[in-house]
Amino acid sequence: MTSKTKPAKPATSTRTRRKPSAAAARIRGASTWREAADWLRARGIEDIECITPDIAGVPRGKMMPTSKFVSETSLSLPSAVFRHTISGEYPEETENFRYDPHDGDLKLVPDISTLSVVPWESDPTAQVICDIVNTSGTAVPYTPRNVLRRILDLYAESGWKPIVAPEIEFYLVAKNNDPDYPLRPPQGRSGRTIVGGQSYSISGVNEFDELIDDIYDFSEKQGLEIDTLIHEEGPAQLEINLRHGDPLELADQVFLFKRTLREAALKHDMYATFMAKPMQGQAGSAMHIHQSVVDAKTGHNIFSNTDGSPSEHFFSFIGGMQHYVPKALAMMAPYVNSYRRLSPDMACPVNNAWGYDNRTTAFRVPTSEPAARRVENRLPSSDANPYLALAATLGAGWLGMTHSVLPSNPTEKTANEGAVDLPRGLLEAVATFEGESAFTEVFDPDFIGTYCGLKRGEFETFMQVISPWEREFLLLSV
Repeated sequence: MTSKTKPAKPATSTRTRRKPSAAAARIRGASTWREAADWLRARGIEDIECITPDIAGVPRGKMMPTSKFVSETSLSLPSAVFRHTISGEYPEETENFRYDPHDGDLKLVPDISTLSVVPWESDPTAQVICDIVNTSGTAVPYTPRNVLRRILDLYAESGWKPIVAPEIEFYLVAKNNDPDYPLRPPQGRSGRTIVGGQSYSISGVNEFDELIDDIYDFSEKQGLEIDTLIHEEGPAQLEINLRHGDPLELADQVFLFKRTLREAALKHDMYATFMAKPMQGQAGSAMHIHQSVVDAKTGHNIFSNTDGSPSEHFFSFIGGMQHYVPKALAMMAPYVNSYRRLSPDMACPVNNAWGYDNRTTAFRVPTSEPAARRVENRLPSSDANPYLALAATLGAGWLGMTHSVLPSNPTEKTANEGAVDLPRGLLEAVATFEGESAFTEVFDPDFIGTYCGLKRGEFETFMQVISPWEREFLLLSV
């Protein structure tokens, strides 16, 4: 091979090439607008997607040229974006659910620490997650990032910092253009449709090697920190675990990861779905959340005493989870479909029990060293908005610690045997959520009213659809 030498610059040129800054070399994020401009220039970015999660966790926003973005131009969305259901409809107003009569603007404020590339786009494109403020610059309390921030501020005021690690389950399914037909698993590299009962199967993961390579590649380019990937119980059901860290950063990562996975799956001619129960008779998909709390100054895990024993905070956090999580279930199981997962005998907790290394309980304490003592909330489903699910579970723990709520005794039995100790449907969960007065300490009333109004609207939309079950068993029998 003949080596090539770089041509010398013309003698008349006085230009010097500026070295990329350390900030420009980062995979993800910038701390100043100048660093953001360097970051974008170093990658030749042409367009910016300014996105924010709506109440359902769906990315909403605007795209613009890079030149306009770095000029810090004003961006806005109509307030109605945060008042429509997952099907795009606008529920009727109630006493606590109201629309802005003018449908005025809300401002998008880019959080440039979230700046990253969009690796599946053919043209150089970046994305940035935005916060939502009103025209006077005040945070809008019912938008998902601000709901979670309110909880984190409560922890900070108490001198604490929560640490979380989400685990997200999802299904790969064959393309389905007609929603009247049931979903089915896709074909893997063997050419055969993968079957269930493949929990932790390496060959099950290998069926989708090329897709998984793309998932890792897309994630790495965005700075998303995947810890492990496994095959779960259902056919073509996978789980990705993210590394533990700051709750807002992890919610951002789940938000971007869902988008990433859908794009990677489409590239391989299949769908990725985070529906809680996409296939009848198969396991549902959860978003388990591991949680611990550290002292904000020392970093010491407040769930452990200095001698390594469990602390009072540890037990009151669990007490708060037991008492308040079932009442906030609507934030962790947000759709009618979510409650199809929360059913007996389906490898899913339907209780509010806790136990040591007991996966049949809603709140599991994994075996760990004192410094890593944590509580896993196994109730949230993967269809939940990650910002709201984290806000709900951490809000319950905060209420437990600040109100000194005592837990029950840990169970050593199979906790899923017996009655269901949770709301059995969306309307019941919404009513329970509204009825808990303590939630006004952790959630803004505007959020509670908005969220419950949307959930009731979604339920009414669902009730307009006649299901196959009704046609099968009622058509000729009643």
